[in-house]
Amino acid sequence: MQTRKLGNSGLEVSALGLGCMGMSFGYGPVHDKNEMIKLLRSAYEKGITFFDTAECYGPFLNEELLGEALAPFRDKVVIATKFGFLEGDSKKGLDSRPEWIRKSIEGSLKRLNTDTIDLYYQHRVDPNVPIEDVAGVIKDLIQEGKVKHFGMSEAGGESIRRAHAVQNVTALQSEYSLWWRTPEQEIFPTLQELGIGFVPFSPLGRGFLTAKIDENTQFDASDFRNSLPRFTPEARKTNQTIVDLITKIAFEKGVTNAQIALAWILAQKPWIAPIPGTTKLHRLEENLGAATIELSAKEVAELTEAASKITIEGSRYPQHLQKTVGK
Repeated sequence: MQTRKLGNSGLEVSALGLGCMGMSFGYGPVHDKNEMIKLLRSAYEKGITFFDTAECYGPFLNEELLGEALAPFRDKVVIATKFGFLEGDSKKGLDSRPEWIRKSIEGSLKRLNTDTIDLYYQHRVDPNVPIEDVAGVIKDLIQEGKVKHFGMSEAGGESIRRAHAVQNVTALQSEYSLWWRTPEQEIFPTLQELGIGFVPFSPLGRGFLTAKIDENTQFDASDFRNSLPRFTPEARKTNQTIVDLITKIAFEKGVTNAQIALAWILAQKPWIAPIPGTTKLHRLEENLGAATIELSAKEVAELTEAASKITIEGSRYPQHLQKTVGK
């Protein structure tokens, strides 16, 4: 597995990381712990050194899972986790008060079975807490050795700049894929200028771009895609156009949709490290295959242009969640 550096920070990670949320949260029932431990250890054996979690995934279950699974090779991997929800529960609203961050870090360190967090993200910008105060606490935690690098998730350009002025931001995590390219407009130039890396989550469009989901797919009742406007049956039917485009190119190259979608992201910038999530070993292996696919500049340009002509139906979040991103 090739590695990449997240911006100017020097933090080196595998070109493809592993998003671990779905193992414990968001996409249906919690998966069998022993099976997920095997998957996480297989990911490491296959070259992944970058693992992403958050205290609210569960809440807390996902961090505990990673703490156990990654313990045998803790010093060989980069663990990213997140703070920023009241009592660690995303249903209870935002909370990035300095005193809560200090409480959060202690819980995360214990659950992850580690002395330091490699990359500590603010999960969402909290409008009630000045971002300078948040960055200041992280700066203190870095000096105390409890955190190595500061990250932000779904933040807007102004917040990134203000935070970075207090404590260097190593990475921004936000959604990015062939069907959600908004970060290219404001975020990419900001990150490039400041020397900040980019960690795209949902690089496969929450599974939609893999061609394994269509208008007739039934999600588990606890799957949060049921609440996303982009995933209504009507939207899925309309959005099949982007999948058809990827399918055509994948067929021509003799690879899978997932591999094309990930290879396209990897070709965008050298400081991008996507974190596709999975709970299945064969999907993990399929995703890893993307790191070996070489898309020419012409192929990337043609795919980008073709995708840009397709109008995607539906917002990526319902209104109440949309208000918390890009701030």
